Amino acid sequence: MAIAEFAPDGTLTRANTNYLNLLGYTHEEAIGRPHGSFCLPVFSEGKEYAAFWQALLSGQARSGIVERLRRDGESRWLEATYTPVVDDQGQVVQILKIATDISERLQEERARQQHLQLLSLVANASDSAILISDASPHIEYVNAGFSRMFGWSSEEACGQKPLALLAPDKDEAYSQEYQAALSAGNPVEREVIVQGKNGQRYWAKVISNPIHDHNGRWSLTITILTDITRAKLHEVLQRKALEAMAREQPLAEVLELICLEVERIAPELTVAILEVDEQGRMHPLAAPSMPEEHARRLDGVVIDESGSSSSNPLWDDYSSSLQAHGFIQCWPSTIHNRQGRVIGIFGFYTRHTHGSLSTSLHQGLADACRYLCTLAIEREHTRRRIRQLAFYDALTGLPNRSLLQAKADQAIAIANRNNEQLAVLFIDLDRFKNINDSLGHPAGDELLRQVATRISETVRVSDIAGRQSGDEFVVVLPQCNAESVKETVGRIQNLLSQPMLIAGTSVSISGSVGIAMYPADGRDMETLLHRADMAMYQAKHCGRGNFSFFSNEMNQLAQERLMLETALRKALQEDQLRLHYQPQIELASGQLYGVEALARWTHPELGEISPARFIPLAEECGLVGDLGRWALQEACRQLSEWRTKGLLIPAVSVNLSPSNFHNLDLPRMIADTLQINALTPQDLTLELTESILLDTNPSTMKTIGEVHAQGISLSMDDFGTGYSSLSYLHRLPVSELKLDRSFVADLEHDLTAQALSNAILGIGKNLQLTVVAEGVENETQNLMLRDQGYPIAQGYLFSQPLAPGELETWLARAIGNTAA
Repeated sequence: MAIAEFAPDGTLTRANTNYLNLLGYTHEEAIGRPHGSFCLPVFSEGKEYAAFWQALLSGQARSGIVERLRRDGESRWLEATYTPVVDDQGQVVQILKIATDISERLQEERARQQHLQLLSLVANASDSAILISDASPHIEYVNAGFSRMFGWSSEEACGQKPLALLAPDKDEAYSQEYQAALSAGNPVEREVIVQGKNGQRYWAKVISNPIHDHNGRWSLTITILTDITRAKLHEVLQRKALEAMAREQPLAEVLELICLEVERIAPELTVAILEVDEQGRMHPLAAPSMPEEHARRLDGVVIDESGSSSSNPLWDDYSSSLQAHGFIQCWPSTIHNRQGRVIGIFGFYTRHTHGSLSTSLHQGLADACRYLCTLAIEREHTRRRIRQLAFYDALTGLPNRSLLQAKADQAIAIANRNNEQLAVLFIDLDRFKNINDSLGHPAGDELLRQVATRISETVRVSDIAGRQSGDEFVVVLPQCNAESVKETVGRIQNLLSQPMLIAGTSVSISGSVGIAMYPADGRDMETLLHRADMAMYQAKHCGRGNFSFFSNEMNQLAQERLMLETALRKALQEDQLRLHYQPQIELASGQLYGVEALARWTHPELGEISPARFIPLAEECGLVGDLGRWALQEACRQLSEWRTKGLLIPAVSVNLSPSNFHNLDLPRMIADTLQINALTPQDLTLELTESILLDTNPSTMKTIGEVHAQGISLSMDDFGTGYSSLSYLHRLPVSELKLDRSFVADLEHDLTAQALSNAILGIGKNLQLTVVAEGVENETQNLMLRDQGYPIAQGYLFSQPLAPGELETWLARAIGNTAA
């Protein structure tokens, strides 16, 4: 110890060696110095020093930590006690000072204090909550981050038990396990849901480290809590939901999983998720913990574009009934797609007051739900759209061929298992092309949509209706016999015949229906559909708006037709067809007027095939264009050959189909053919049928006009049997009419035929057209036609159609007879 004695006036009278060494003075230098000289001037010259010394002189002892100056000016810190010594009269005669040098200790404490202050600053700046608790355990220290996160001040938190404060829902077993791990010296790391002062909840990562004293005993615990709410929601909630979606679980199952997981994370919540359709109607998708009657009430309720019909569409109109189930509030949140349209809505319902439903945890749950629900619902919409595109007709919404096939296969399998009948209807709209051509394709599309709607309204729930292609529809009728089929077909045809308003025009339409029955007509959909198609064509041949059942005879005819079509294609490719020529005679002079080229076909196996058979076939299978082009080129070649031989054949007539005139290149092809064969336009006549008058193809009239402009004659064949009218004749630049053979055949016995043939001749003369009578087979017909004034005739009376060589022989004989 450093010991010194001071006189009442403050003069140093005695000092031990420790005191002298402490302050750096010798005995001679120290004795007699005033006490104030050992103090800092700022202290010794102030009022505080005077009060300090006056207290000593009054007999009051003073002790504490004081700062004193060494001789070299260095400051030393002393823990000192000043004790006044009094005499018998109570007068202070001496001040005894006992001091200990604590400069180094104080310096260490100050350094430690500074270090602790820096640590505290770091802790307070951290977003993590930090608390220090003793082994009791009671909280001794919390940082500013703790107060920011949980809302408790340091004074409110200190003295509380950590688990009781932050996780009151944890049971005693959890607490004991936690304490046991720390007592054993093991750090504890867990992820738990904790709550703050106002009930706010967080998902926190908690790391607790035990601190031991020098005896190895657990004395303190430092705990760091980090808010991982959003990350944990992504990890737990999203992972499970995304895994469910990756496993292709149904939408309702995915959303139910989301509801249950949210309710597990936040037990105070009950979740309901609803879809909002394009009309703004709500439809429950998942609400596993909600009363079923509440979900039913919400189904079909309309909300506006902002997502609510009132302030809270999930609560306002239903609060009374929900409160009866213990619910006290609901927080709704809308779900939007990428285009901003409301596609869903979910609600967080609570049964107990847990403060505001806008805590970090709840907000994180809402954000996660919104994201996952958007993903799941949009994914389902995409799947529906893909399914719609893949399996449904985009125009009518009916199953397309793929889905129709799949559903029909299932129906056939059931019919086979139950030993039942099944019908397949093939429906083709009659004259649909006329609608497209006259009103436009949009009108045709609207007609198809209305037809699809009417068919759907007619069939049963168990029936399958689909669009095959174009204006073709297919209906599959399970558990249906022939009589039931007739009733269904009758209803369909009756409904189709009702007028429809299309593009502002009232339109009536009919459908031809072909029917194939399972198992009689086939045991698979492909066969049944093919045979129903065949039956439909049979129905069309019988007249529009009819229906026909498939028959084996029809199948045989179809097989023969297919075989004949293949053979006709081959015949055209391999030049197996030939032309015969029938003379046309001037009745007044008996001279040759011209020849008509007529196609003939002799099949190597089937023999001679009638033009009445293969020309309609060519029309149906799209070969008539090739056939007409071949006939035109072959007839011109043959006429050129005859001219080279010196045979006087004035002209050749070639029959063309209306479809030949769809080809805008026809005039150029004719001109090239004439030039190649050194012929003039006057050497060629093209024969048209009256059906060309109904051809709506925009190329037809243009092509006819260009052909006529070249100087090529046009003849109207079979006049009087089709759509003859003076207005039609006025539209077409024809120079010749051919009286149909049906009038000639009845001339001898039918006055009406005579009157009609005479009238047609009059029309021709008045319009300055040459009139040719066809099918003259006997002399009586010839005389009657001559008497009526017909200028030209052809028929078996003069000659049957002849091969080129036979015609040359006939012509030589005819010239010889004329000369004789």
